[in-house]
Amino acid sequence: MLARSPEPRQLAGLGITLLAVAGFSWYAIEQIRVLERLQSETIDRGRRDSLQLVRIQNDLSQLGWTLRDMQEGAGPYGLAAYRAPLTRIRADLEDALALEGRLAPATRTSQQQQLLWTTVEQFWENMDRVLAQAEQGHEEEGRKLIPTQLEGRRATLSGVVARLLVQNSEMELVAAHEVQDIYVRVKRNVYLFLAAALAAIAATSFFVIRANRRVFEEISGLSEQRRLLAGKVITLQEDTFRQLARELHDEFGQVLTAIGAMLTRAEKKASPEDAAVREQIREVREIANQTLERVRTMSQMLHPPVLDDYGLEKSIEWYVGQFRKQTGLDVHYEKSGTGPFIGDQMAIHVYRVLQEGLNNIVRHAGAQEAWVRARYSPANLELEIEDHGGGIGEAKRGKGMGLIAMRERADLLQGTIEFTRPAEGGTRIVLRVPITDGTMP
Repeated sequence: MLARSPEPRQLAGLGITLLAVAGFSWYAIEQIRVLERLQSETIDRGRRDSLQLVRIQNDLSQLGWTLRDMQEGAGPYGLAAYRAPLTRIRADLEDALALEGRLAPATRTSQQQQLLWTTVEQFWENMDRVLAQAEQGHEEEGRKLIPTQLEGRRATLSGVVARLLVQNSEMELVAAHEVQDIYVRVKRNVYLFLAAALAAIAATSFFVIRANRRVFEEISGLSEQRRLLAGKVITLQEDTFRQLARELHDEFGQVLTAIGAMLTRAEKKASPEDAAVREQIREVREIANQTLERVRTMSQMLHPPVLDDYGLEKSIEWYVGQFRKQTGLDVHYEKSGTGPFIGDQMAIHVYRVLQEGLNNIVRHAGAQEAWVRARYSPANLELEIEDHGGGIGEAKRGKGMGLIAMRERADLLQGTIEFTRPAEGGTRIVLRVPITDGTMP
């Protein structure tokens, strides 16, 4: 009995493999999303925020130079003359602060952001106070406020910006470490997944190979059993044919021969006046003789004695001649080479292939002539039967009982049989069998 089909377990293995692939794909996609988030929301955003902080530092540096000039009074103009450049610096600073506020990283606290904005507002409030005093003619009082009010606010503002830059740098460093950790983790998991996938593929392949090998062994065993059974059936069939041929020849043949002899004697003893009786006896004797010939022909068709007495080579020559006379088919026989004596055990199967091939030509091919070629060698025999008739249709090729029987006999001889179509049309049957001391291999 065949083992259970491995298909359910193969499907289960395939399902597990697909789930593993889907799970790892989901994991890889999630890690890529984390990397994208770190790249876009942390690293890139932190870098853009740091650019704005550097811009703010530049504005603060310009303010520092302007405050120094205002305090020293180096120019020919008063403090009020600095309102225009201070306005430009203020506009750029406020624009930078607005952009920086939108780009501020999530790690920054609201207190830090509020301290930055509050310090800027206080600086410009004090600057407006200094410029207002200068415009009212109190230049010296305004200059005294620069080191005490403005420089302190500017220094505080510079310190806040510097700390924010340091914080951004630290944040980028942490994010870079996280990205590196993700790369290392993903790389490791990829290797582990590949190893697991290869192990699963190897295990599945081993299982499939083992299951297939077991199935093939069972099929081979069944095929061998079928071959042995076919051999026994064919052997039993041939034994039955041989027994029938012997019974027909020995029993019925002798009876018919005796009846013919008795009729001959009765015909001789009949008086000349009984002409009608003599004619009837003669007709009966002729019928008996015809029946005897038919019995002998049937006996030879079932199992020709020439096969036992003279071997395969002479049997083929005899059968081709008999077949030509009985059917009217013009059979051309060609023989080449010389082989050993091939006795009944092997010869009967080759003989049956020849018999079936020629009968098929008469029944199905519609041809007027055929060719039989026998090629002998010490180790091999090749029998070829060819006609140029209708040929074997693809739908019938290999399905007819006669063709199946020919294949079975070729298998029993451990040979091969081919059914091809020659260039002229029709069918060519080529049987090749090894010869081992004239018996079946």
